[in-house]
Amino acid sequence: MKTSIQEISLIVIGAFLFAFGINYFAIPNELAEGGITGVTMITYYVFGWSPGVVNFILNGVLLAVGYKLMSKRVTVYTIIAIVFTSLFLYLTEGYHTASDDTLLGSIFAGVLVGIGLGLVLRSGGTTGGSTVIAKLANQYLGWNLSRSMMLVDLLVVASASFVIGLEKTMYTVISIYISTKVLDYIIEGMDSRKAVTIISHRSNEVADRVNREMDRGVTVFSAHGSYTKEEKNVLYVVINKQELMQLRKIIQSVDEKAFVVIHDVKDVFGEGFTFPKS
Repeated sequence: MKTSIQEISLIVIGAFLFAFGINYFAIPNELAEGGITGVTMITYYVFGWSPGVVNFILNGVLLAVGYKLMSKRVTVYTIIAIVFTSLFLYLTEGYHTASDDTLLGSIFAGVLVGIGLGLVLRSGGTTGGSTVIAKLANQYLGWNLSRSMMLVDLLVVASASFVIGLEKTMYTVISIYISTKVLDYIIEGMDSRKAVTIISHRSNEVADRVNREMDRGVTVFSAHGSYTKEEKNVLYVVINKQELMQLRKIIQSVDEKAFVVIHDVKDVFGEGFTFPKS
């Protein structure tokens, strides 16, 4: 119950940030968006229709058609996201930035939209729109989900170019790119770590010093070289970015010839790190 309340709260916050980014930064700078949100912005520019009302109607129709393709929990969370996104779009309509700098508007619109969408998706919901269309295309046409969503967004943005012009469309692309990067950051994890693979003739000594000096667990894999057939131990350890230099010094002091591969890790949970809330 506690988890559900937290997730719904994040969805509401995400819906507000999304709506605020659209009304305060995107629309005043005559930018567009992908999916149903982009359609609502086009109808606003052409007919003056309320984005909140149009968003609620269009997403409601799509959800009524495609709700069977989603789980009960996702459907409920999506309904909440659609209702609050539409409500906040309606309540913040007319709000706008005082800046005339379209580039700044596209940047901040992208950041807020990305954070808003990220919070909604990370909490288990969707904002409807292209997500539902993509699921329908996958179900009945066998299309790939991510490609279907991209196609819908591209079609909407391309259509918007006839309304807002080529220059504003290019700013829109910047905004969408930023929102996508921010969205990835929110979804994949806000606590980036480093995973390090170490191949050394003195692996036991390296592992012992990492255990003692860094208080980090080390996983040991048994392996052998394909060419030399020589048996070796491969060490695998996940650390904070701030600990990377300390690990480098330990490895170099023990075995200067050690082979080390460093990987970016988007999110980590478990002993020694954070645990997901249940």
